[in-house]
Amino acid sequence: MEPILALELIVRAVIVSALLQLAFAMMTRWERRAMAQMQWRIGPNRAGPAGIFQPFADGLKLLFKEQLMPDGARPFLYLVAPCISLVVALTSFSVIPTQLGNWPFPVEGRSLFQIADIDVGVLFLLGITSLSVYGIVLGGWASGNKYSLIGSIRASAQMVSYELALGTALLSPLLMVGSLSFREIAQFQSGGAWLVLSQPLAAIIFMISALAETNRAPFDLPEAEQELGAGFHTEYSGMRFSLFFMAEYIAMITVSSVLVTVFFGGPILLPFMSADAFLFSESFFWYAFKILICMFCFIWIRATFPRFRYDQLMNIGWRVLLPLGLMNLAITAVGVVFQMPWWGYTIAICGAVALLYVGGKLSRRQESNH
Repeated sequence: MEPILALELIVRAVIVSALLQLAFAMMTRWERRAMAQMQWRIGPNRAGPAGIFQPFADGLKLLFKEQLMPDGARPFLYLVAPCISLVVALTSFSVIPTQLGNWPFPVEGRSLFQIADIDVGVLFLLGITSLSVYGIVLGGWASGNKYSLIGSIRASAQMVSYELALGTALLSPLLMVGSLSFREIAQFQSGGAWLVLSQPLAAIIFMISALAETNRAPFDLPEAEQELGAGFHTEYSGMRFSLFFMAEYIAMITVSSVLVTVFFGGPILLPFMSADAFLFSESFFWYAFKILICMFCFIWIRATFPRFRYDQLMNIGWRVLLPLGLMNLAITAVGVVFQMPWWGYTIAICGAVALLYVGGKLSRRQESNH
C-alpha cells in the first residue's frame, strides 16, 4: 500500500469515527427533546441554550462516575465486551458511500466519508454486524449476574432471529441490482425509480428488522426494566456503560444509512433524478437529510408503541417477517428472470400480500364459524 493511500485511510477512519461519536451525542439530546415534545414535557433545558450542551454534561458525568465491577465478574471479558460492541458499530459504517460524486484527492472514485469501497460491501456489513451479538452475550455472561445473563441470552436470540429477516429483505433489491457494492446499488437508482418503489415490502421488513437488531423500542426486550433490571448491561456503570449506549446509537445511524442507500436512492434527492444533477456537497447534504428523517422515525416509534411481549417478538420475526421476506424474494427472482419493469414488481408483491391477507381473514372466519 502506498504511504499516501495509507495516510488517507487513517485520516478517513479518524474523521468518520469522530463524526459518528459526535452524531451519537447530538442524537441523545435530540431524542430526549423530541420525545418530551410528543409527551407534553420539557426535556433537558439546563445545560446551555435549549439543552444543547446536555450530551457533553452527560459525558463528563459518566467520565468521573465510579467504575464498579462485581465480585463474581470475569475481569478481562467484562472489560472487552463493551469495546466489541463499539468497534463493530464503528467498523460497519466504513463501506457505506455518502456521496456519488468523486473526492479528487488522492484517489478518484471514493466518497469523502467512505473508508473502503469494496465490491462485497453488503456481505462485509452483514458479517461485521453479526459480531455485535458477542459483545452483548459476553457483557451479560462476564458480569456474574444471572439476570444480566438472561438478558444477554434473550438479546442474542432476538438478534439472530431478526438477522434472517433483515438479510432476506436485502436479498431482493440486491437481486435486481446484481451487485453487492453499495456504490453500485446507489448508482442503479440514478435516473430511475428508487428501489423502495419496486420493493416496498422489503423496505418495510428491513425497517422492522433494523429496530429489533438495534434493540430499539418496541423491540427492546433485552433491557426490559420491569423484568431484568437493565438487561445485559445491568452491572456496567460510567464510561463502560456509555460504550454500550454509544454502540446502540451508532448502529441506528448505520442501519439508517443502509436503508437510505439501498431503498431511497442514497444521495439522490428524488426518484427518476440523475446523480449527475448534484454537486459533491449537495449529494452529501441530501444523504444526511434522509438519515435524519430515518432517525426521527426511530424516535417517533419509541415514543408511540408499547413494548412487545417476548412471544410476540418471536412470532413477528419467524412467522410473519421471514415468510414474507421469502415470498418477496421468490417474486423478485421471477421478475428478474422475465425482466419485469419496476412497477411490475410492485404490482406482483402488493397483489401477493393482498391475497395472503384476504386468505387469512377467510380462514379465520371459517374457524370461528366451526
